[in-house]
Amino acid sequence: MSQLKFILSGGGTGGHIYPAIAIADELKRRYPDAKFLFVGAKDRMEMQKVPKAGYQIEGLWISGIQRKLTLQNLLFPVKLVSSLLRSKQIIKSFQPNVVIGTGGFASGPLLKVANQKKIPTVLQEQNSFAGITNKWLANKADKICVAYTGMEKFFPKDKIIFTGNPVRQDLVEVKQRDNEAEAYFNLLPNQKTVLIIGGSLGARRVNELVEANLDYFKSNNLQLIWQTGKLYFKKYEQYQSQEIQVHEFLDRMDLAYAAADFIISRAGAGSVSELCMVAKPVVFIPSPNVAEDHQTKNALSLVKEDAAVMLKESELNENFQNKFSEILHSETLQQKLSNNILRLAKPNATKDIVDEIEKLIKN
Repeated sequence: MSQLKFILSGGGTGGHIYPAIAIADELKRRYPDAKFLFVGAKDRMEMQKVPKAGYQIEGLWISGIQRKLTLQNLLFPVKLVSSLLRSKQIIKSFQPNVVIGTGGFASGPLLKVANQKKIPTVLQEQNSFAGITNKWLANKADKICVAYTGMEKFFPKDKIIFTGNPVRQDLVEVKQRDNEAEAYFNLLPNQKTVLIIGGSLGARRVNELVEANLDYFKSNNLQLIWQTGKLYFKKYEQYQSQEIQVHEFLDRMDLAYAAADFIISRAGAGSVSELCMVAKPVVFIPSPNVAEDHQTKNALSLVKEDAAVMLKESELNENFQNKFSEILHSETLQQKLSNNILRLAKPNATKDIVDEIEKLIKN
């Protein structure tokens, strides 16, 4: 077999980038001599994250359409044409066997060109509400790997494969790491731990909620691992103490999950998939500021299975303490949430997606 070549495209947010990196890592494990190229959007986080993961990346001059009239929107047709021309050059020069798109506007032009050139394409959709780029590409894709049931309302039914979302393999053994996590975070052994995660930049409303409830957590003998995010760390680091650990970013998410007895989180697709594997009681606070309100839809898909609790930002002040106390004081409810969320986990998602990619390799 001659040297295999794969292009992976997706970005804009970690939710699109990390699945692409996980898929590339599994392909590399199976084909150590294969060549890989990532294609992202210039000036977006993939231009830093992908090289850090050890892969080469090319940037396209492309951005999404804003919801109001802006200069960016007026430039969109120009950027699209520029990105299509650059995508043609990239594909002609690299000559991939398969092209994989994980969503985000950068993957649109590249996969469009791959389809025109009759190169096999695979889409990976993380959310329960399909993104605009993947919907645009769906009809010409060979396979569409999804993480939620009911996706035939967005995609051709015969192309859908239910695989789940790629997650870090280190989450599979989280349960065995309690002692390591306790030592790493220097936790008090006689107190339960709440992990608060709001994404790499942070979640303003979630941070405000935690600050307003510090006395509540203290009165219930709870210690916090509080990831504020980059934008908010300076504001909240004043609360740093033995019981309240304030972090801008958590380098060891596996140990943070292992340390937690309870988790408060946004409901991005990647977080939801990871939390299914971690199998701890979760309160989701979806971000209302995302396209098509997909975080709420992600969270509701777990709530309807009695696998998590969801609170809207608008109802936090009235309902948070009541809802959280219900979980905190009921071991039966804790066990039910943990068992039910674990049933939704797809630990072999990355391998299953790569199995589907393998079937398309043409040599």
